Amino acid sequence: MLYLLGVVAFALAILISVSLHEAGHMLTAKRFGMKVTRYFVGFGPTVWSFRRGETEYGLKAIPLGGFCKIVGMTPQDDDVDPADEPRAMWRFPLWKRTVVMSAGSVAHFLLAIVTLWLAAIFMGLPNPDYPTNQAEVRNEPARIELASCVVRENPPSRACQAGDPASPAAQANLRDGDVITSIGTTSVANWGQMLDAVRATKPGPVPVTYVRDGATHTAQVNLAEVQRPPQDQADGPVGPVSALGVGLGTPPTITYGPVAAFGATADFTGDMAVNTAKAIQRIPQKVPALWAAITGEERDVDTPISVVGASRLGGEAVQHGLWEVFVLLFISLNFFIGVFNLLPLLPMDGGHIAIAWFERARSWLFARLGKPDPGRVDYFKLMPVTYALILIGGAFTLLTVTADVVNPITLIQR
Repeated sequence: MLYLLGVVAFALAILISVSLHEAGHMLTAKRFGMKVTRYFVGFGPTVWSFRRGETEYGLKAIPLGGFCKIVGMTPQDDDVDPADEPRAMWRFPLWKRTVVMSAGSVAHFLLAIVTLWLAAIFMGLPNPDYPTNQAEVRNEPARIELASCVVRENPPSRACQAGDPASPAAQANLRDGDVITSIGTTSVANWGQMLDAVRATKPGPVPVTYVRDGATHTAQVNLAEVQRPPQDQADGPVGPVSALGVGLGTPPTITYGPVAAFGATADFTGDMAVNTAKAIQRIPQKVPALWAAITGEERDVDTPISVVGASRLGGEAVQHGLWEVFVLLFISLNFFIGVFNLLPLLPMDGGHIAIAWFERARSWLFARLGKPDPGRVDYFKLMPVTYALILIGGAFTLLTVTADVVNPITLIQR
């Protein structure tokens, strides 16, 4: 039930963000005096609508996006009423058309940034100093954070339940932030050595030396017995090993005050921009991996996902109580959509912006050369390229949706 709730909630959140995208176009167009005749959420048959002023607002049956109709987006539009010609979008100054066409992406960016700022205050953002791979984790200082309990079975991914034993470290009065320096007679210098020493020790009482506030102490800890695979073989044979009942003391997330959250938001946004650019560049390389996932091979977690896949991950996040994953996924997806929509390719907004600026640059150049203004770009001549891009985009979307249905990426690997 929680999974389904999460899927619906994430899909609804994305639908709202897409609706705000179209609202960005509509509101800026109206502000500049352009005529907007329709604003709808969804596609297909109309479910409900009403008219206010010169604009019809409504809801359509297929909740997969939305649209707004601005009169005269290109000089080739043939449905412009003669009375509306002065308000046709293509007649407006270049900067106004640029603002209107980019307003959709700006809406996504604002939604992502505001959500990110709120997350920094109330939920926390990923710690930039937190290790990102197993090698980095093992080299961290053996600073501990007490676990709420010890989950004996493998994998230990579930929350604590009634009957689970308390953390052995907690029972021995160790505290968060203590740094382990030895397990029994084995000295440890980092987190990896501590794990190895604990696993090499039989379950039961063992002296544990630690440093707290600069002073060295020793406690008798009754190590628990749990079922785990070898450290370097997540899929290896599961067997009994000892556990101290602690986690890495480096916090995976950091919360900020309202003022400090602005800096953290800016840093995180910069990282998202770099990662988004890299992800877009890698899309063509990931097509074979998507096809391999559909045909039965293991799904690469670095492959693109569709709204279907993102919604499934959102559902999983809610199911496991990982609301921070839900929120960060929503933020990242909005940022990606905003950037992707500004690519200078038709039929995306960035394509219209690129054409408008090309027209201006060409007119300027011809004027300097003493030649007559060549006028507007003929969109009809670009239709074959536009249709080809639509076909490629549709095929890629179908590929990602299929992969997300038959072989989805999951948060909890089984």
